[in-house]
Amino acid sequence: MSEELLWIEKYRPKTLDEIVNQEDIIRSLKRLIEEKNMPHLLFTGPPGVGKTATALAFVRELYGEEWRNNVLELNASDERGIDTIREKIRERFAKTLPLGDIPFKIVILDESDAMTSEAQTALRRIMEIYARNIRFILTCNYSNRIIEPIQSRTVVLRFLPLEKEHVIKRLNYIANNEKVKIDEQALETIFDLSNGDLRRAINLLQSASLFGEVTSEVVYKVAGAVKPREVKAIFDSLIKGNFESARDAVLKMLFNDGISGTEIIYYLYREVYRLNVPDECKLNLIEVLGEYEYRILEGSSEEIQLNSMLAKMQLILKNYSK
Repeated sequence: MSEELLWIEKYRPKTLDEIVNQEDIIRSLKRLIEEKNMPHLLFTGPPGVGKTATALAFVRELYGEEWRNNVLELNASDERGIDTIREKIRERFAKTLPLGDIPFKIVILDESDAMTSEAQTALRRIMEIYARNIRFILTCNYSNRIIEPIQSRTVVLRFLPLEKEHVIKRLNYIANNEKVKIDEQALETIFDLSNGDLRRAINLLQSASLFGEVTSEVVYKVAGAVKPREVKAIFDSLIKGNFESARDAVLKMLFNDGISGTEIIYYLYREVYRLNVPDECKLNLIEVLGEYEYRILEGSSEEIQLNSMLAKMQLILKNYSK
């Protein structure tokens, strides 16, 4: 094990060339570095694809040794009120002059889609007033949660989901550096559970490495995830009309394995696409899963709702059974 506590920090890209699978965006940012000028930027895309890492790599290359004196990094999910926007950005940062030959300073506002609408409105005014000596890089998972006046004042760069080969290549690189033994199936499992989120994939790898050799079984254990064969067995039981067996498997996940009702529904949802049933049947099953996920999120009893969901799914599958 490394002396570094978190591998996601140890292996965070330090330069733009180290960013994975975002070639078009990197080319655009390098052009801005050459010009020593930039507009306000909005980085949007799924979690763990390198938005914050890219922002930090960009400011390092733009400012060089002076980057820490010219960059203010805030996490909007923690500091999302209007007071933070007004005090930290306007009073303490925007009014001071930049150091070096770049005529502006940069604020990196991470997870900006978590800001309140009032804070976003205040931010819009600051972006207008201090445009001469401050630029913003906003990162978010959902650009539709950013108010339109801010979007119209930024250049939007959309980050692509990471491809499987890139994630596995990076995991192999880290495993080799940390002298962790890992098999190919475990790499596939980590990718499948992380859904292209490289940050989550690296965290899973580090957690699994604490148990010695990293295997699929170990990965499922540390992730608290359901194995595909267990989900398939639930559908097999429903197709055969064995409701009790399906119910017992789901309740084991819920109470023994500590998997939430919404997570169980998500795993069932993914398995629906693999079923050998007509498309109409799959559509009906997906509709049921969506309905019961909503019920659970609204606060209904997980046990009762999951049982009701299984009963309805069994009736659907019965109608389409050969």
